[in-house]
Amino acid sequence: MRIMGRPRALVAVVAGALLLAGCGSGPSQVGAASILGDQSFGLDRVQSMIDQAVRDQPYAQKLARENKVVLLGREIVRQGALHQLITYAAKKENIVADQAKIAQIAATLPGAPVTDTGQGDSLAVAQIAANVRDRGERASDTYLERQLAAKFLPKLAVSADYVGFSATAANDPEARARAFDVAKQFAADPSKVQAAVQAAGQELQQSQQTGQPGPNGFSDAGLTSVFGAAQYPALAETVLFGSPANSVVAFQPRMPAKPDWYVFVLRTRGTDQPVPADGEPQKPTDDQLTAIGTRLLQPYVGESGLRINPRYGVWDAATMGVVPNLDAAPALIVPVAGPGRTQQ
Repeated sequence: MRIMGRPRALVAVVAGALLLAGCGSGPSQVGAASILGDQSFGLDRVQSMIDQAVRDQPYAQKLARENKVVLLGREIVRQGALHQLITYAAKKENIVADQAKIAQIAATLPGAPVTDTGQGDSLAVAQIAANVRDRGERASDTYLERQLAAKFLPKLAVSADYVGFSATAANDPEARARAFDVAKQFAADPSKVQAAVQAAGQELQQSQQTGQPGPNGFSDAGLTSVFGAAQYPALAETVLFGSPANSVVAFQPRMPAKPDWYVFVLRTRGTDQPVPADGEPQKPTDDQLTAIGTRLLQPYVGESGLRINPRYGVWDAATMGVVPNLDAAPALIVPVAGPGRTQQ
């Protein structure tokens, strides 16, 4: 139900809040929320989409009342940047749009107003931002992402050493801190990786024998393991398959089923590798293909020169989204023997 008498006032509040939030310096192209090559996603367009959402969407009105409209602005910029990236990648990979199939996808896209279902802001904000976009553009992005995934999925594989850490909950701060610390140690001194993985394996064997968790909280470990994207479509959606070789990633790959943290040291990443012989390819769902396609845009971020206006934050390669700063990101990517966060 639309809240009568509120939207106009809420729009004014939103506009004022964004003006205050935009005091920092922006990209060199004036008026751009994101830039990729000669593609510019304008600040005026972002504001117009926010205004439309607050007029028409009950949940957007709730965000405005709670001074959380910045979340909506970031998500709109994220989806706009992903549109720029998939357009860039499709052109480079010679993926041609099929207008008939795009029309079929467009007919299935949800468009009803988003209401409060008690599932939190993230899902609602993503759907609100999608609803205020052009339906044809959304469908085109979905089609191209699925085609990008279908092109590379059969022969995309990574090899990595890894350790897992038990977590008591999805937001377990101690497990996160431990995983981030170990990832940085591995990146700074790769010679430590083999011994650490072997020690983790020994601790796990002892835990199985005693039935008690080990002192370091390891839940998994492996050396030079090969993962084929076609075998693990859910894992192919994650930062493990988007990051370059010679990098270390720390994240929670099995959410929401299991909140354990993992640290992977990527040894190789290839898009011309056969599926490992010890596993059977799995048929991904359409939603998985879309998510994998989004993940496979990660390598194009650096080469395309994507830039985000600092008023919204920074681009985070691990989540393929916009975050206030990298310290707030829920995953970590560190180049081997390097001090900082990679942004591929």
